[in-house]
Amino acid sequence: MLSYFKRSLFSFGTACLLGSGFLTAGSVAAQTPMTAAKLEALKTELITAIDKEKKSTQVMVDMVFSFGELGFQEEETSKYLTGILAKNGFKVETGIAGIPTAWTAKWGSGKPVIAIGSDIDCIPKASQKPGVAYHDPIIEGAPGHGEGHNAGEPLNITAVLALKKIMEREKIPGTIMLWPGVAEEQLGSKAYYVRDGYFKDVDACIFTHVGNNLGTSYGDGGGNGMISVKFNFEGEAAHAAGAPWKGRSALDAVELMDIAWNFHREHMEPTQRSHYVIPDGGDQPNVVPSKAAVWYYFRERSYPKIMQMYKDGIKMAEAAAKMTDTKMTYEVLGSAWPGHFNQPMAEAMDKNIQVVGLPKWTEDDQTLARGIQKELGSKTEGLPDTLSKLGKPTVSLSAGGGGSDDIADISWNVPTIVLRFPSNIPGLPGHHWANAISMATPIAHKGVTAGAKAEAMTLLDLFVNPELVKNARTYYTDVQTKEVKYTALVSATDKPAISLNKKIMDEFRPQMKKYYYDPSKYNTYLEQLGIKYPTVRTQSTASASAAGSASE
Repeated sequence: MLSYFKRSLFSFGTACLLGSGFLTAGSVAAQTPMTAAKLEALKTELITAIDKEKKSTQVMVDMVFSFGELGFQEEETSKYLTGILAKNGFKVETGIAGIPTAWTAKWGSGKPVIAIGSDIDCIPKASQKPGVAYHDPIIEGAPGHGEGHNAGEPLNITAVLALKKIMEREKIPGTIMLWPGVAEEQLGSKAYYVRDGYFKDVDACIFTHVGNNLGTSYGDGGGNGMISVKFNFEGEAAHAAGAPWKGRSALDAVELMDIAWNFHREHMEPTQRSHYVIPDGGDQPNVVPSKAAVWYYFRERSYPKIMQMYKDGIKMAEAAAKMTDTKMTYEVLGSAWPGHFNQPMAEAMDKNIQVVGLPKWTEDDQTLARGIQKELGSKTEGLPDTLSKLGKPTVSLSAGGGGSDDIADISWNVPTIVLRFPSNIPGLPGHHWANAISMATPIAHKGVTAGAKAEAMTLLDLFVNPELVKNARTYYTDVQTKEVKYTALVSATDKPAISLNKKIMDEFRPQMKKYYYDPSKYNTYLEQLGIKYPTVRTQSTASASAAGSASE
């Protein structure tokens, strides 16, 4: 397994032997540079140590899956994860950036300071029994991990606990800082972390996100940035049949704004993505709605284009208010820049990924994957058997478009990469109950273990090789930010929208608590739920589903 490893480390080891040493925290003597052979031995030790922790990794993945908490309401998840870190010697600070479920957990001292993060929130109405390749919610209508955010922080914790032991023994200087992506689905936290100074002393950041392969990328990946804005209208109530002329409908204003925006789409560039929901459309038809609101996501490929969409939205909202004689206010609920990721760090990560390779999928794993792919009419390709290649930059701002992630705000302030790890199934819709199917099964458990190995090895590179940290900073200053400078999409007075999703979680949490994973009684969450792995659709389940639909 390590033959490629030895070749890839040759140039790195030579650079270490020829380069200067680095200072330990509070010392004046330079530490002896680490040889390539020593580094190889430590990475092999990391791989072995992480393999030995498969059980604890599985428990963390399954536990967070069972909590299924929406953005800004990740109470059980944050308490559980910070509890593990505190028991392992990390100094935990909670409630950062004015967000009750946000935190940092630090260990070590001195430079470099490396931040490690992942998202922890889930998706509305995505409750799903893991290991079942058709729609079968644990609780109908409840939230669930329909993207896979239950797996990233367990990966990070597995990686850093293995690394911490080596750093202690070898007296390797540096500071580890773990942190969570709270309310990523609302893009609601990371810009506030940056604004409030939590990354000001950080030298580099590794972020993890679930995928269906093991890989990373650098440069502009072609994604959109975004600003999330809620427009609130206020009019005057009246009896909708008895005296409608005395009312001024806030809902009319919402609908007129939406009509204007939908006509506007014809004249927008193809890279834009804009979509909305109406969280408040009034109370009942016989009362003219005195209050109504519409919530927009405005997405584009660059800061100026995002800001233009934002201004256009405000203009249309103001016009709708004038047409309906209502009042309008608006509030920013979240934001994200388009991402740009670090080349030296990504290349170092990719070398470690090549060593780790993909997990060995069993026939049961492949059966589950092909089962849900068939269920949804996707290509029945199963799980991947070939590693993805290192992702290269998108060459044009006129190309790309699509989704957003507020890890981008951190990437424009600190050299950053994203590790995608193989715990989900190819060909699924995303933000969907189907994406939860694998996330508390052997597929996720193996993928997290593989990702933890690649991350731990790359973290070790950053801590023992000052040249890598220096090159990462050089790329950040001389390439990434040479012409493009970060300007936050949130203002100094904007506040995190911490009340979002509270009503939903208040409704479902009492039911969901009954299904929280209990590892003291059950080996896996699949066992606790009584699920045979894998469960795929058969003729009998198809007939039962059809009968159920006919009776509704």
